[in-house]
Amino acid sequence: MTKIEDILLSEYGAASSIPSPVNRLMTDFAVGFRDACDINLGVGYVNERTIPHQAIRLACEKVLLHPEKYRAALNYGGAQGSPNLIASLRRFHIDNQIGGITEQTLSSRDIVIGANGATSLLESITHVLPAGIVLTADPMYYIYCNDLERKGFKVVAIPEDGDGLDTQRLKSKLAALGDEKAAIRFFYVVTVNNPTCTILSNNRKRELVDIATRLSHEVGRKIPLFFDNAYSDLVHDSSVEPLESALCYDTLGIVYEVGTLSKILAPGLRIGYLIGSKGRFLDSIIQRTSDIGFSAPLINQEIASYLLDHGIEAQIEKVNHGYQQKAKQVKTWMAALLGDNVQECRGGSAGFYFYLTLANVATGSTSDFFKFLTRTTGQEDVDGPSGSEHPKVIYIPGEHCVHPSGEMVEVGKRQLRISYGFEELAQIHAALKYMRDAIAYSGGKSKNAIEGLGKP
Repeated sequence: MTKIEDILLSEYGAASSIPSPVNRLMTDFAVGFRDACDINLGVGYVNERTIPHQAIRLACEKVLLHPEKYRAALNYGGAQGSPNLIASLRRFHIDNQIGGITEQTLSSRDIVIGANGATSLLESITHVLPAGIVLTADPMYYIYCNDLERKGFKVVAIPEDGDGLDTQRLKSKLAALGDEKAAIRFFYVVTVNNPTCTILSNNRKRELVDIATRLSHEVGRKIPLFFDNAYSDLVHDSSVEPLESALCYDTLGIVYEVGTLSKILAPGLRIGYLIGSKGRFLDSIIQRTSDIGFSAPLINQEIASYLLDHGIEAQIEKVNHGYQQKAKQVKTWMAALLGDNVQECRGGSAGFYFYLTLANVATGSTSDFFKFLTRTTGQEDVDGPSGSEHPKVIYIPGEHCVHPSGEMVEVGKRQLRISYGFEELAQIHAALKYMRDAIAYSGGKSKNAIEGLGKP
């Protein structure tokens, strides 16, 4: 009998059959996660208290009670998205002068709603643009960059500084590429970076638009510059200069901004949108959305439209106030509990992440620090007996956040991202105490002289 081979996979399918490092990490932890015991500082969920449950319920009722405005809200929607939501997003940006956007800014641009949040739009970009080089910041948004490389793109990550992606290093990298610049497909920049929550300054943003514009003229082809604004509505530090939209600097029609309502309303609504110049590229994104299921559920879009038209400003203020208070408290606790063991701390002014560089402690998945916090040291006095109430703490190791071929590989081994978004302050405080103990454990304490270390 002829041997039957396994299902034939595409190159992308073969690459996707192997879970990414973060996929494995979160899956392994989730399998044994114990509610009310273990603490998850790795997950990027928003805090449940920021989700306007009652307002969403009211919005759903209003939408269903007014079919003359919210037509066939429980049926299929068009591929570009709900006309109501698109109009609401335009008003939201213009009326609130988001990033300095005006009616004129949007007159030559359009808005497209994704099929399943902002990530679905990023994923669509990889289908409508040919594989090639993508330029981004390091540390990088690891989830999307992993996806890019599975699809055959080459990610070139440029280290960031306190103002975001370092444009001097970017210029040096472009010069070093020489003729390879013709293979550059797009720039991808997260304006409040994930994982570091470093805020891209307005001056740096202008420089990036200028660099992409000059490069487009040099290669004789428009090279798009995508700004991911996932956390841009969550700047809760009043000392930060108001963020300007890169659309206001764009004269060539190469800037596109990816936005989301996940962080200010609810991730479960799955509302992501793309703003950019009208033309073949946006048309291709709309067709891609049609191919994979029209658009986000129409009822969700109409609910989001209603919420944008009724009290969104107060909702954003409430969300930012909550994260501001948490950020201040967590930063105080980190200073008290981790002290000089933290070489550098980024974040705390926007979004809900802190990105730490430890002075002398490795943080990777094979490190003592990681094993201590996940209770996998093999020592019962640390891990606790089987079925014990010794809490586990999850975070995102820096080794997953820096590009494996970039300049930050070594320092990434001592870095970690922690979220102060999802868990409440009491759990975060407890987690930081365990991190203090994990640092002590990693620093050479006798494995037999740690009585009481890390116990609840």
